[in-house]
Amino acid sequence: MDSMRLYGVLRLVVLAFLVLPAVVLSSTRRCKFPAVFNFGDSNSDTGGRSAALSEVNQPNGETFFGHPSGRNCDGRLILDFIAEELKSPYLSPYLDSIGTDFRHGANFATGGSSVRPGGYSPFHLGIQISQFMRFKSQTEALYNNQLDPSRKMPPVKSSLPRPKDFSKALYIFDIGQNDLYYGFQYTTLEQVRLSIPDILSQLSQAVHQLYKEGARIFWVHNTGPIGCLPTRVINDRSKPGNLDQNGCVKPNNEIAQEFNGQLKDMVFKLRAQLPDVALTHVDMYSAKYALISNAKNEGFVDPFEFCCGTYYIDCGKKEIVYGTVYGNLCQNPSRHVSWDGIHYSESANLWVANRILNGSFSDPPVSIREACYHPKNLVGVEECN
Repeated sequence: MDSMRLYGVLRLVVLAFLVLPAVVLSSTRRCKFPAVFNFGDSNSDTGGRSAALSEVNQPNGETFFGHPSGRNCDGRLILDFIAEELKSPYLSPYLDSIGTDFRHGANFATGGSSVRPGGYSPFHLGIQISQFMRFKSQTEALYNNQLDPSRKMPPVKSSLPRPKDFSKALYIFDIGQNDLYYGFQYTTLEQVRLSIPDILSQLSQAVHQLYKEGARIFWVHNTGPIGCLPTRVINDRSKPGNLDQNGCVKPNNEIAQEFNGQLKDMVFKLRAQLPDVALTHVDMYSAKYALISNAKNEGFVDPFEFCCGTYYIDCGKKEIVYGTVYGNLCQNPSRHVSWDGIHYSESANLWVANRILNGSFSDPPVSIREACYHPKNLVGVEECN
């Protein structure tokens, strides 16, 4: 009996030694990012376009904020749910000068932005990277008391990141959709396809520039199923054989998938070129397509019905045609996948966020709270904690 008890005790001790490292590793893998910096378009713009170009008006923002918040959505974006998951404040837009707080990062995304110059916005990715570099240099100069004293700057250190935070921050990319969308509108499908290598070359260059500035942790979204946006479906539904089994425009989605395949190759190359980075690739396309293809089973209405505006009337505007009012807001935005025909609703953003933030659609398969950790390069496991 004593020998059996001793055997049992030894088994428990061995089990403890096997389990304890896994528990410790799990706890150390939780990153505590001191700051987040985002680069993107309207899918992650929290007010940049409103500050610099044109105001995002009501009823945008009505579901969560109760007023326009600079977001093309009835409420929160995926970026906002990222902030919530990281227990960080919502990111202030870099271009907004009123009431901004950059202590935990900044958002350089602007509605309409693309990777390459041209398109819908002057704030292409190269400009956003330049804005970040100036923001970083000015922040560091302020902390080092190197700014021109004649400028009489107020004590704003409490609203800025610390210089040491830049190397431990999370850098997010959510951009590229407008490069393709603009091409669909104004060029041919083949021209869009041929433009992909140059788009990704400029995106790769942006990562290298941030790397030189000390960035080491990247979270990169691929582009969503553009052919499933209601505005694209309306344009192409009359063409025979143009729609897939879920009602999305096949040629547009094929280009998006080609872009995403080359983007993933780019990520692999960057890992080889920059071996001390933690670079997570996030398959937004698959997550969003899963929602669209299963929308009704998930409690949503037809994913090609949008809540605010119509194809001919922008969200927030109305027109009366022969006594009929067009442009009225839908009664229940939370049941719509699409908010305005181009952008997703808050409830759709939440659905997608719940599936990408846990690592289910990531390569490597890490959650965003473990994004500073990669098996082959322990970037910031100690730094991030």
